[in-house]
Amino acid sequence: QVQLVESGGGLVQAGGSLRLSCAASGRTFIRYAVAWFRQAPGKERDFVTAVSSSGGITSYADSVKGRFTISRDNVKNTVYLQMNSLKPEDTAVYYCAARPDYYTTSYRNYDYWGQGTQVTVSS
Repeated sequence: QVQLVESGGGLVQAGGSLRLSCAASGRTFIRYAVAWFRQAPGKERDFVTAVSSSGGITSYADSVKGRFTISRDNVKNTVYLQMNSLKPEDTAVYYCAARPDYYTTSYRNYDYWGQGTQVTVSS
């Protein structure tokens, strides 16, 4: 079992930056791939980015490439999402999710979820 807790959301102006954290419990966290999804009101939960269990392989949605960076620290059991050059369309609740072994871009394939953290980007 893995428990996930996100933090770091908030209100920021367009062009600003935020860093989200996803802290995980469990000694086997190193075996889990982790992804970030986001969900705006009235919309589906969209894939943002993911990182492999080792941290060596990452994937990004086209909408965030070059602006967002995912990383993980398996000693601290934490995954980070550095978000730069934020845009109003990045406004959403951001969720981290974990699944064993490899990541996918579909939220339906993830077993464990955090409670979400709100990110609001003002224009």
